Amino acid sequence: MWYWTFKYVLLGPLLHLLGRPKVEGLENIPVDGPAILASNHQAVLDSFYLPLVVTRRITFLAKSEYFTGRGAKGRFQRWFFSSVGQVPIDRTGASAAQDALDAGLRVLRNGKLLGIYPEGTRSPDDRLYKGKTGMARLALESGVPVIPVAMIGTAKMNPIGSKLPRPTKVGIRIGKPLDFSRYEGMAGNRFVERAVTDEVMYELMKLGGQQYVDVYAASMKATPESDGAAGADGAARIPDSRAG
Repeated sequence: MWYWTFKYVLLGPLLHLLGRPKVEGLENIPVDGPAILASNHQAVLDSFYLPLVVTRRITFLAKSEYFTGRGAKGRFQRWFFSSVGQVPIDRTGASAAQDALDAGLRVLRNGKLLGIYPEGTRSPDDRLYKGKTGMARLALESGVPVIPVAMIGTAKMNPIGSKLPRPTKVGIRIGKPLDFSRYEGMAGNRFVERAVTDEVMYELMKLGGQQYVDVYAASMKATPESDGAAGADGAARIPDSRAG
């Protein structure tokens, strides 16, 4: 219930006013059944604007720290993320990658939409960075389509380190579903997983018009400030599958 209350009553109207979102390709989202929405990641607000324009509910994996905080802030975060149905995962243990993959598979096997940021963290400079292969492992193990989504303008509205959003027009471009059934039974093959990941990233580059950089975004975050901001949105990323 709270998911829809936040979307249509508490947050949605304000976000519409601030960003005047324009969505293209909404017909590419299936009306039912599981799918992976693979998006570029420019800002915290990506996790708000994408669910705002998609009729169906989207589940993101949330880092477990947002469910274990103390004090008033911790209680509010735990309530908020639990209320909107996000799934907590522990990113610190040796099995973090496998735990994230298992959590994502549970969401997909329940017929839901799963939102993923293949870059692993927010872009530090509005360019598109190399994708991590955990997304490909999920697609291959579940057999569901991957739908590329390009978020445009959210970095200007919500730049790293900003406290309040700045009114800026937001765009969301949703590409056609990518079918990887030709690789059935090949989950775990790192060459196949890299090929699938690179195909998704190429589609994202075409949709969003970003310059592509063939390195991981995390390697470009040189300062403690930028590293801390990178995880501030509460959405846990699917890491490289081999990490598990």
